[in-house]
Amino acid sequence: MLLLPDAVEALSALAHGHRLAVFRLLVRAGGDGLPAGEIARDVGVLPNTLSTHLTILGHAGLIHSRREGRSVIYSANYEGMRDLLGFLVADCCAGRPEICGSLMEQPDCCEPRAKA
Repeated sequence: MLLLPDAVEALSALAHGHRLAVFRLLVRAGGDGLPAGEIARDVGVLPNTLSTHLTILGHAGLIHSRREGRSVIYSANYEGMRDLLGFLVADCCAGRPEICGSLMEQPDCCEPRAKA
């Protein structure tokens, strides 16, 4: 179960446009993840700036990294994401289903959106 300080750290990590874009990209990329260079190109940030963003997301428990040869591959930590979402629903709704009960019933809740 996620504790308040961990939730604050995760939300803080996502409260930046580039970090949110990186996280969304990695969630869509799936378990295979993406190399740092591809992430930098897709998000439009310099590699050294991206490194800082990736470090913050990693410390917040939202992404993982692994080395494959000379590349570092980053992927979303789906368990960390589920923990954060679960914390928000459980904590903010305080067990009142009339407030949050239908959140996961939204038809497009977990479906990838088409690129605009």
